[in-house]
Amino acid sequence: MLHALLVFLGGGLGATGRYLVGIAALRQFGPGFPYGTFIVNVTGSLLMGLLIGWLVRKGGSQEVRLFFATGLLGGFTTFSAFSLDFANLWERGAIGSALTYTMGTLVICIVAIFVGLWLVRTLTAGG
Repeated sequence: MLHALLVFLGGGLGATGRYLVGIAALRQFGPGFPYGTFIVNVTGSLLMGLLIGWLVRKGGSQEVRLFFATGLLGGFTTFSAFSLDFANLWERGAIGSALTYTMGTLVICIVAIFVGLWLVRTLTAGG
């Protein structure tokens, strides 16, 4: 139960951080480009690399990893988790799997967004 609580608390903080960065980016740069999402994805990926690299070198408890990696950074941006998955596959020498995972994720997720939009528009048309 403690592990779930750590993920919950970290995730709430991370999601709040993502929201605040999005608001700040919108105020700073305007709505013409998704700067908030871009900043969050790049920053979250950098922080995930720093955190995991540090945990591997210095050691760290499962609780620290759950709070910061799964919770805080996972709530801030799931792109950091995606990036870590890619890096793990790449560093294990599974280059084909890493590239398939990347292209599959990007293409299938974008298609899924359009399918979801189409379903809602189709099912709610005229109502």
